[in-house]
Amino acid sequence: GRGGPRRGGGGCEHLGLHTPFAERVKYSVPLKMEGDAEYILPTETKYVGEMKDGMFHGQGTLYFPSGSRFDAIWEKGLVVKGTYTFSDGLQYEAEHWHYCDSCDRRFYTEICHGLKPAGISQLTNMDPPRKIPEGCYDCGDGFYNPATRIIKDYRNRFLRNADDDEHEWIIRTCRKGWDEIVGHRPKL
Repeated sequence: GRGGPRRGGGGCEHLGLHTPFAERVKYSVPLKMEGDAEYILPTETKYVGEMKDGMFHGQGTLYFPSGSRFDAIWEKGLVVKGTYTFSDGLQYEAEHWHYCDSCDRRFYTEICHGLKPAGISQLTNMDPPRKIPEGCYDCGDGFYNPATRIIKDYRNRFLRNADDDEHEWIIRTCRKGWDEIVGHRPKL
């Protein structure tokens, strides 16, 4: 063969077969995602938009499993400008965010559809609310177990371990899977 089997040339001539040489194509650009793309991340979040050199670049949207989305302009994988929209249509505002604050404590669904009568008022934006497992908290993207410090999504799949700051925030702020009498809170 032309160069012998040890150097990869000549195909399988040494076995009595003759295969012609194949031209190897040399790529001048590394094999990375470029142009318009649709990419599903391990968390099942889907990116649809422009990519360059394997990174989000240009206009693109992240679609989260919860139904929320993040529309953004990206530069080399970093957000230049973006808008987060919750699954119910509420858009987050980075400045002057007054949603569910001390002046107006209504949920977005209550703003859109009105308040329910006394005695059946909403506990969360989702009505009826999710049932929280015993000893856990609903932290918005899943359930948090403070004994294990693990957050699992609503289908019981691992999301992440909570660090000290997130643990404290969840314990202080999020809805519990049990009732607890807290008494009067004048700052609410």
